[in-house]
Amino acid sequence: MKIEQLSVFVENKTGRLANIAVNLGEININIKAISLADTSEFGILRLVVSDPQRAKKMLRDRGFTVSLTEVLAVKIMDQPGELGRLLQMMEKNNLNIEYVYGLTESNKNHAVLIFGFDDLDKAMVVLSENNVTLISMEELVSI
Repeated sequence: MKIEQLSVFVENKTGRLANIAVNLGEININIKAISLADTSEFGILRLVVSDPQRAKKMLRDRGFTVSLTEVLAVKIMDQPGELGRLLQMMEKNNLNIEYVYGLTESNKNHAVLIFGFDDLDKAMVVLSENNVTLISMEELVSI
């Protein structure tokens, strides 16, 4: 199942990331996963949040360039070798990973990886056929 991710264009200036986090907190939006890729002048902030539609509207209203994209949240065991096995399976099936970031579930021995693929539908089929657990937005928010 697909989940929604916010992608926010952020100037590489002191306080910009804090501004986004504070604004989300003010409207009771919880950040569940975060990734920031930057250059010397700007960055792309990727967020999985508790209410992506409301977060997008608020950030746009406050002048941020933001979009919603679909990604997959994959649950794997939090142990050595699991990521390698998952990535080999993706390579074997010619799945191109555009980016990945993750989080761990405290005291549950699982990790959740957020994947951006060039072909999300194919990735869903391959992962399902290989008994890899995809988690829903509701499940991710409850972690």
